[in-house]
Amino acid sequence: MSCKLESGRLPICNIPFVPSPIHSHPLLRYTRHMYIAILGRQPALGVAELECLYGGAAVRWFGAQAATITSDTFAFERLGGSQKAGRVVLELRGNWLAVSRQIVRHYSAQWQGASHKITLGMSAYGFSATAREVQKTGLILKAKLRASGTSLRLIPNAAPALNTATSHHNKLGRSPHHIELLIVRAQDGRVIVAESVGAQNISALAARDQARPRTDAFVGMLPPKLARMMVNMAGSLVQPSSTTEHSAPRPVLLDPFCGTGTVLQEALLLGYDVCGSDLNPKMVSYTSENLAWLQRRSAAATPGAVQDVTQADATTHQWADAQQLSAVVCETYLGQPFSAPPAPAKLSAVRTTCNHIISHFLTNLRPQLRPGTPLVIAVPAWRGSDGQFTHLPLISQLEHLGYRRRLLQHVRPTDLCYYRENQVVARELLVVEVMK
Repeated sequence: MSCKLESGRLPICNIPFVPSPIHSHPLLRYTRHMYIAILGRQPALGVAELECLYGGAAVRWFGAQAATITSDTFAFERLGGSQKAGRVVLELRGNWLAVSRQIVRHYSAQWQGASHKITLGMSAYGFSATAREVQKTGLILKAKLRASGTSLRLIPNAAPALNTATSHHNKLGRSPHHIELLIVRAQDGRVIVAESVGAQNISALAARDQARPRTDAFVGMLPPKLARMMVNMAGSLVQPSSTTEHSAPRPVLLDPFCGTGTVLQEALLLGYDVCGSDLNPKMVSYTSENLAWLQRRSAAATPGAVQDVTQADATTHQWADAQQLSAVVCETYLGQPFSAPPAPAKLSAVRTTCNHIISHFLTNLRPQLRPGTPLVIAVPAWRGSDGQFTHLPLISQLEHLGYRRRLLQHVRPTDLCYYRENQVVARELLVVEVMK
């Protein structure tokens, strides 16, 4: 197979296949090894995660809420910043009416006479179509298939796109008999039709957030999906695997501000060996309990091992075997929480304190790590009533501290802020590596 990228378009793959009448339509083109991801609430973070894992050349924005990925090894279950993903089947053009007609024609031919019952969900993104219009397309397809002897169960649409919970609980994309069509339209009129490979496992995410034995709202509640994104943002340089050969030890990830262990949980599940530390001995105990709980609960799904969790001051501590670390991922000190934008003097004081602690941490850590070691760290940024952010001074001094910011092709560094509406203290993600 050979593929070439054309500017602003999907890769064109030269793959032989046997054409049928539906394939010969001028608006249809098959692509293989290409996927589309439906991004989360802050799409730039999802694209950054994809780019760090698969490289900038393999990732393209497709509209404002989706991105395409060209890869032979795409693993949706690894992602934290994408709600759904699917294998690209067709590229079309047109409005919903034109696209829906072609979808009906294609799948009524493809599923004609199927020996098994099909459960189908349909999700439209970027169209002006209503939920009723999307549902109507599914009902027309169902009627055509019934006439050919194929039974189809159609998931009802409350909105043009099924929400993640509906897709997950109906196991859409998890088997050949449970299918979700992701139909995505870009602003220029291009349309992608993809067959889902799954939806974000919200049940597992909720369990790792709420069902674990120890939580502490006072130190902040880092969402597991954000922690997973952060671990993945070190991913182009580090590719952990559950099938790592004995001769090649698993990569090791350090979290020097481990809190209740959220980052370490996600790293374990992604195949890292982990070590952590925290200034507060209570947090060390909480992390140890939570990691033990995760390993008991998900023994088969946690190929990584816990190497060490210890009490330590991240601004002075010397970590054993730090030269062997594969990555450092952490949420640093975020300062006190605010329910409303603070007065300028208060903000200045908190900002100075956070900047002092984090700068000293980075200064202490730098000589312990090998050049090129990736770090993904969450630092505070304060959102004002006008929506503008106040950043830490150290961000403009990273090279002076011995770190080089990793520039991404599709996302600006200023876009890497995680926050919720009406939240004052945001998490700004710094994706850096140790300079030589």
